[in-house]
Amino acid sequence: MSKMYKVEIVTRPANFETLKVELGKIGVTSITFSNVHGCGLQKGHTELYRGVKKESNVYERLKIEIVLSKVPVEQVVETAQKVLRTGEPGDGKIFIYEVANTINIRTGEEGPAAL
Repeated sequence: MSKMYKVEIVTRPANFETLKVELGKIGVTSITFSNVHGCGLQKGHTELYRGVKKESNVYERLKIEIVLSKVPVEQVVETAQKVLRTGEPGDGKIFIYEVANTINIRTGEEGPAAL
């Protein structure tokens, strides 16, 4: 069985469509994404809520999850960095994990065949 990896990207939602297109060009066929909130080293911002100014350091982000076996992880990371890097705080993070197994619930296939 070939190795499988999960790449998790947490970033601003603005460039998601461009990222999706560029990942498709290198062979990434399925992506899971969800809207998340988080805080980090990025400075806070002031919001106006019902006429009251409120300081916040919580930001809306997009969490993108990709499980790979055929597309090289390095190529996915390089593509994500190329699309998402602005040089400003808040560009995001990329996490890479080894995946022990994948099971397709419908067919029972396991490993890379289940992807």
